[in-house]
Amino acid sequence: MTTAEHTLPMGGLLATLQSIVGSAHVLTGDDLASYEQDWRQRTRGKALCVVRPCTTGEVARVVTACAQAGVPIVPQGGNTGLVAGSTPDASGTQVVLSLRRMAAVRAVDPDNMTITVEAGCILQEVQAAAEDAGFTFPLSLGAEGSCTIGGNLATNAGGTQVLRYGNTRELCLGLEVVTPQGDLWDGLTGLRKDNTGYDLRNLFIGSEGTLGVITAATLKLFPKPAARLTAWATLPSLENACRLLAMAHQHLAAGLTGFEVMNQCALGLVDKHYPQLRVPLWQQTPWCVLIEISDAESETHARSMLERLLEAAIEEGVVADAILAENMRQAHDLWHIRESITLAQAAEGLNVKHDISIPVSQIPAFVRKADNALAAIAAGVRFVTFGHLGDGNLHYNIQAPAGADNRAFVAEFEAQISAIVYDTVRQFRGSISAEHGIGELKRDTLPQHKSPTALALMRSIKSAIDPHNIMNPGRLLSV
Repeated sequence: MTTAEHTLPMGGLLATLQSIVGSAHVLTGDDLASYEQDWRQRTRGKALCVVRPCTTGEVARVVTACAQAGVPIVPQGGNTGLVAGSTPDASGTQVVLSLRRMAAVRAVDPDNMTITVEAGCILQEVQAAAEDAGFTFPLSLGAEGSCTIGGNLATNAGGTQVLRYGNTRELCLGLEVVTPQGDLWDGLTGLRKDNTGYDLRNLFIGSEGTLGVITAATLKLFPKPAARLTAWATLPSLENACRLLAMAHQHLAAGLTGFEVMNQCALGLVDKHYPQLRVPLWQQTPWCVLIEISDAESETHARSMLERLLEAAIEEGVVADAILAENMRQAHDLWHIRESITLAQAAEGLNVKHDISIPVSQIPAFVRKADNALAAIAAGVRFVTFGHLGDGNLHYNIQAPAGADNRAFVAEFEAQISAIVYDTVRQFRGSISAEHGIGELKRDTLPQHKSPTALALMRSIKSAIDPHNIMNPGRLLSV
């Protein structure tokens, strides 16, 4: 599988693209900087140009022109990904296809409880449109103010409410996609049952732009809860956090919508770089947990359930201390602390990130084993461990020892650290990517953790749909 050779002069392609979207929306030269750098600043590419269509028809014509010229396309939404999956390579021959201008809410169907939006719509705007219509769209991420729904779908993003509502895949009923040949697949049906062959929707979701360009989606909406409450609890161990999760399932049942764990190091970085957030109780115990309940009955009912859970957990010695948010503002402040961990890590300096999933019951054992192995090769290393314990997804990140040169540390130890982490993940039958995707950063590692049969099937699908390797080459799968 190789990228097609150029069959048209590049000047001719640029002129064609300008005729499709207008010269103002074909960017070259100095205008490309923000599109060529990934969010983590791990890689910087060089694009031939950035094209910004505003309709699905324009996307189709752009893809057709690039396919005819044999020029690879890199679809890009908000460019907030963490695995370098939406920035161009260094060749200067790839076209970045930015979907940011395609940001319309096309329709809200209250009776079907769906919303249809274009791929460039910011996640926060989807949430707001759902709210205005009297519903909730539950996908919630730290980058929700800048990430796009197309990017969320392309990476099958997770977030803080997967425990109840599932990943982005579970929130999507239909897609509109432009294929690598420039054809349009209109699958925006909004159907919850459609047993008519292969599930094309789920094939494109999570494909990281390697099979086509998602241009719009029909998404599920949910009734607004009558009440939503948040609690913050301190715990002496990760085992206690798992025990508290089991108790939360018993006490809160389907009302449990969020369960996030954060270690002391992670919260210490937030306290250091964002002291105005006033992280509560973080110095008292090694671990803290955020719990959210969404209740269909009333705030009184929700508060009673959450209080009973916390009282039982304290009585049994599972929880050391706890606070219950008194209003939505306090709840927002607590969640803002959790969502600021990634930014605090970035402020602390370059680090080694891992987005892994492990069976919930095995997470304490995994963390112990990985911590011990890494401490043995790098004295003083800091473990920034946090994430969605409710669905078994940890962000297991490694920071250089305090006062060390972060870049030098990453350059020296990253390969060894990741090898140890991923080997330990395999021992616990976990995944090296829970919600961030593979992109470029994990592409060469994937074959060591995916069966040859699975990889062969994935390559067969890629070759069948994109035989000339036009779509986001070098991402997800190695050629």
